[in-house]
Amino acid sequence: MWPLPPPPPPKLYTITISETIATVDGRRWLDGGLAGERGEAERDNLVFERVYKLLIFNLPAPPSSSTHTLCIELGHAGGLSLQYHQTHTMALRFEVLGRFNRARAARLTLPHFLCETPLFMPVGTQGTIKGLTTHQLEEIGCQIILGNTYHLALRPTSELIDDLGGLHKFMNWPRALLTDSGGFQMVSLLHLADITEEGVTFQSPVDGKPMLLTPEESIQIQNRIGADIIMALDDVVKTTITGPRIEEAMYRTLRWIDRCIAAHKRPKEQNLFGIVQGGLDPVLRDICVQGLVERNLPGYAIGGLAGGEDKDSFWRVVAQCTASLPESKPRYVMGVGYPLDIVVCSALGADMYDCVYPTRTARFGTALVPEGVLKLKHQSMADDTRPIDSTCECMVCKNYTRAYLHCLVTKDAMGSQLLSYHNLYYMLQLSRNLHSSIIEGTFPNFVCDFLKKMFPEGDVPEWVCNAMEVAGIDISSCSTPLNSKLNIHTSSG
Repeated sequence: MWPLPPPPPPKLYTITISETIATVDGRRWLDGGLAGERGEAERDNLVFERVYKLLIFNLPAPPSSSTHTLCIELGHAGGLSLQYHQTHTMALRFEVLGRFNRARAARLTLPHFLCETPLFMPVGTQGTIKGLTTHQLEEIGCQIILGNTYHLALRPTSELIDDLGGLHKFMNWPRALLTDSGGFQMVSLLHLADITEEGVTFQSPVDGKPMLLTPEESIQIQNRIGADIIMALDDVVKTTITGPRIEEAMYRTLRWIDRCIAAHKRPKEQNLFGIVQGGLDPVLRDICVQGLVERNLPGYAIGGLAGGEDKDSFWRVVAQCTASLPESKPRYVMGVGYPLDIVVCSALGADMYDCVYPTRTARFGTALVPEGVLKLKHQSMADDTRPIDSTCECMVCKNYTRAYLHCLVTKDAMGSQLLSYHNLYYMLQLSRNLHSSIIEGTFPNFVCDFLKKMFPEGDVPEWVCNAMEVAGIDISSCSTPLNSKLNIHTSSG
């Protein structure tokens, strides 16, 4: 008689509960079942249901600020043994949900919010988006607000923000926040800024005395502010500058990232992103990307763009960096806010963007529309009874005419507030459409529809055509071939 085979070894499950987010062996619990393959779904789901009920009904609820891990051993007879303890986990999780060639749609889980990418982040310089309440920002679907470390450190000060419970509590914003390092503002806004190996020396706007911002101080300020994502201090150089200064800035940025990492005291609560520098030099960009990737950071930003460089150089730098950065980490193109740029960068594999453009242009009386922009100060708007955009579902387009807004933008602050609301709704809806079209496999159609509305004559800029070719997106149905454009130009001349 052959001996009976030994019973199968117990299976070990690791279940993590963090506020309302739960995972089993790294797979998210969704709609009563586990996301991912269904091969072991019934067994896994049964285990999870039993353990989840045990946790909810027999153990105290975990504090909202902590994560609890359950190690469950399921024996061959179906018995459960359970070990329950608090643990520290990474402050970020990035899951790619869908792709089309280089473009990807992802779920970005941060300490304060679960975000969907591609996403646009409005800029709230001192903890506020000018003219809008945090409730309105939630209403239109804002996921992350960007705060400026330099401005917040000056007023109301990071110490006060920390004493009052952090920026989330201070500004009454329950969703995610990102703070920049402060370096860009010092170089771009202040006189007599000087960058040395120690840090950025600048003239205080308060009393004119020289002040120094080091990588350590930048991180300390951001730790006190408490944003979900914080940025490393980098050596900022405009892309229009050439020569040895670009190389110096890139290598200094790599040296400073190590100082930032060492100074970061809240790595389990805040995610430190590094910034790729190197100007328009592909070799320097590659060196910087590789150096940052070796540090295994939670995410990476592409810096030094949107500063006056030509568009052909712009998209090529984005394409190069996104091709080399890790697939499993978020990619953030800093300072990009034009809708066309966001569509192109998303096609090339970028995930996150920020810019003052939508709100700043609103204050000048300009609305964002699928065709481009609508200048509401123009006299032709004075008796136009149409909404800004008949296809837009925002509160402004549902309730106000172009004529009314024309009257406001020339005389009343309410005009810029309503246009800011509409413009941010437009940008956030663009982000949602990018995400859903990638998930649904209709991304090329979305891109072509977007370009047809913006360039109805087919005169899509050459740089866009080149970028889409690299991204593997066929836009021939909405773009006049280059040789045809040249023939048209020649005959009209």
